[in-house]
Amino acid sequence: MKITLTAFILFIVGTSNSIAQNNCSKFYPMTEGVAMEYTNYNKKGKVEGVSSYKVTEVDTDGSITNATMAINLKDEKGKDIYSTDYKLSCSGNMVTLDFESLLPSEMMEQYGDMDIDISGNDIEIPNDLSVGQNLSDANVTMKIGMSGINMNMVVDMKNRKVEKKENVTTPAGTYDCYVIYSENQSKMMMVNQVYPSRVWLAEGVGMVKQETYKKNGNLMASTELTAYSK
Repeated sequence: MKITLTAFILFIVGTSNSIAQNNCSKFYPMTEGVAMEYTNYNKKGKVEGVSSYKVTEVDTDGSITNATMAINLKDEKGKDIYSTDYKLSCSGNMVTLDFESLLPSEMMEQYGDMDIDISGNDIEIPNDLSVGQNLSDANVTMKIGMSGINMNMVVDMKNRKVEKKENVTTPAGTYDCYVIYSENQSKMMMVNQVYPSRVWLAEGVGMVKQETYKKNGNLMASTELTAYSK
């Protein structure tokens, strides 16, 4: 099973909401050994895969905390799709993701000797959320060059807003969550696609649930927290 560029970047844009550091945000614990498991479902509720996260290293240098997160993604049959480590840093209320290290070597091998440049704007979650609050946009850009031909892939996370508070129950437990809505716009070549989404965030846990929709509002895929351990 190959990972498409669009699918992988959208996956990262969604799940990066679940990552931060205790001394930067009250919503997300980030200490060595914390582990989270998410199960991914298609629009009919059928399991499509399981993604596992584990904090493997945390160090603090002055006011900046750096962490390493290990990710493993398996398909619906339990077969490994990819495993990778990525870096993130946290200072104040800001979490900064190392977007380049998010891309697994298996996917990068598909692009051979192409020149690839990856950049992005941070996804920010303030300490004090409130219903009706507007949040800053975010962006991931990937530029691919080969034989003088350039191709750009851009995912913009726009219109981010705290919609409401809601209790959510998953196999990992019941959580009091803020629901954050956003519109994820994917642009590659002449093709533009919009994927609205909602993320349920719980204090001290991070992302509990995520739903991605088609432009018409129909459910396209969902993710739930199915296991959590400290």
